[in-house]
Amino acid sequence: MEERILDPNESPQDIEENDNPLRPQTLEEYVGQEKVKENLRVFIEAAKLRKEPLDHVLLYGPPGLGKTTLSMIIAKELGVNIRITSGPAIEKPGDLAALLTNLSHGDVLFIDEIHRLSRAVEEILYPAMEDFSIDIVTGKGQMATSYHLPLPKFTLIGATTRAGQLTAPLRDRFGVILRLDMYTPEELARIIKRSASILGIKISEEGALEIASRSRSTPRIANRLLKRVRDFAQVLNSGEITYNISKTALDKLGVDEIGLDSNDRRLLETMISFYGGGPVGLETIAAAIGEEAVTIEDVYEPFLMQIGFLSRTPRGRCVTPAAYLHLGYKNPNLSNEQCSFLDNKN
Repeated sequence: MEERILDPNESPQDIEENDNPLRPQTLEEYVGQEKVKENLRVFIEAAKLRKEPLDHVLLYGPPGLGKTTLSMIIAKELGVNIRITSGPAIEKPGDLAALLTNLSHGDVLFIDEIHRLSRAVEEILYPAMEDFSIDIVTGKGQMATSYHLPLPKFTLIGATTRAGQLTAPLRDRFGVILRLDMYTPEELARIIKRSASILGIKISEEGALEIASRSRSTPRIANRLLKRVRDFAQVLNSGEITYNISKTALDKLGVDEIGLDSNDRRLLETMISFYGGGPVGLETIAAAIGEEAVTIEDVYEPFLMQIGFLSRTPRGRCVTPAAYLHLGYKNPNLSNEQCSFLDNKN
């Protein structure tokens, strides 16, 4: 699958820029998630007053909202080091043991995609989180030997986009569980203006809000779009991003006023043109547009369902009346009066 500018998942370019200056360094700089920040301030301050490590933290929510950034900020606010890894990267119990034994007192271990830990690794993690110790078995049969290794007290921060896939024993061992919500256009505009300032880009309030409104409520996408709009601004407008430049650039990139791109529109239009808007099965849609079913389920559908353009039913996927109106189609299942009502509502 080709790389999409609107994909909220981390891309190779994002990984290369992990140390880029656009990442906020403190809770004050971190825009949005006010309830999460308010609670974290209390938890962090209490842990520092008691001179104890912060309790284990689970951050969950859609991709691109800043879970990794927030974990770095937590470590910085605590004044400790952070080790960053991911669930798929920890293949064997020995890999986890190596990470844990190299931590110092109070350090933060951040595991992204923690729901993808293998069962064998997860079993080792339970006593590490609860008792700050691990038991390693070497050898086989009669030659097997068990070693009990005490660990320094640490804070585990787990991040997941699928909290429902965490096992109950693992989830119950987190003392602090925080959900990150989608951002409002106003919050995204503040992030865009901050990023533009760091990158030395002149941007108007209207220009920032136009980018924000097409960024799918996701900071990662907002910063990605800002960099592409900057290219158009430098060529067409001496580097300044105005409302007109933002609109022109995003239209040329194929990102419409609510954040749909050509792939989203192709999926919806295929369902409308070939299958009457549904219900239609996932595998059928995948074959019709030439994508894998898992890609449609994990990449395309979440945003389309979030904005009410797609629904899942026991019989298959259905395009909603709101999507018909946005794409300029008349829904055959609606009367003229219903279409008029929905049109006025939108």
